[in-house]
Amino acid sequence: MKIKVIENFDGSFILDPQAQSTLFDLLAGEKFLQQVAEQANCQTVVFTKILFQPVPYSPSTPRGMPAEIEPYHHSPDHLIINVPPNFMFAAKIFQPSRLCAVYQKTTSATNL
Repeated sequence: MKIKVIENFDGSFILDPQAQSTLFDLLAGEKFLQQVAEQANCQTVVFTKILFQPVPYSPSTPRGMPAEIEPYHHSPDHLIINVPPNFMFAAKIFQPSRLCAVYQKTTSATNL
């Protein structure tokens, strides 16, 4: 059985403004930021408001993310997390079914 490589995948999406606002509030919540910072072994993190849909492997997207997100993946000052499914449900986001969020590691909560 061979693995099928997808050459072109459209990872673009548009969120309803209310759903986006709810999701951003959850992702930037103080308690969640503390959890993310603790897991990343850093002092604090700030949600950059950058979301993306994971994409299938292809020669142009070997890490499962759009090419414009790759610099964040390589940056020691950023981290990428899967958006928790309960946050997606709370924000009433069902399509896309999975999202990732980019955070910036900081030394204080006012750096961004």
